[in-house]
Amino acid sequence: MSEKTGKLVIISAPSGTGKGTVINELLKLRPDFVFSVSATTRKPRPGEVDGIAYHFITEHRFKEMSDNNEFLEYAEYIGEFYGTPAKPVDECINSGITILLDVEVQGAKQVMQKKPDALSIFITPPDMRELENRLRGRGTDSEEKLIARLKRAQIELEEKSNYNYIIVNDDASRAANEILTIIDNNDRKDK
Repeated sequence: MSEKTGKLVIISAPSGTGKGTVINELLKLRPDFVFSVSATTRKPRPGEVDGIAYHFITEHRFKEMSDNNEFLEYAEYIGEFYGTPAKPVDECINSGITILLDVEVQGAKQVMQKKPDALSIFITPPDMRELENRLRGRGTDSEEKLIARLKRAQIELEEKSNYNYIIVNDDASRAANEILTIIDNNDRKDK
């Protein structure tokens, strides 16, 4: 086991905010960081690879993992289930590695309760019009699902004050650099 304890960084944002893009930019800046791959029951989007974007599993397998307490957190979101396998997160922290968790607000609350030392960051869109444009630009959702995502985004935005930091994603590179500064400043405080 490493002398240095790793850091758990929770990153949340409404769907369509560009959280994945920001995280990818952050991982380019710090390839020593690890991205926690969540499990989900949703179908892969074009270009998503199992084990990299998500672990795409059946609802039956998800329930088994939940029943066996294998998740650090899990939640239902717009008719699908998402969860963070606990074992890889604990292994990273115990090995002195910073691990990034891409998790929605329900899951973030669960993680914050279980891991009170976690650093929590909420990413917001510049405004709701831009968020709608980004979601429409994906072209992956029906109008009904898009409206549900926008309603859910309004609710999630009300939770941002529960996080340590709030970042506006008007530019993914700038947002990633801002997050890196936050993580580095918190690392210095821990020493």
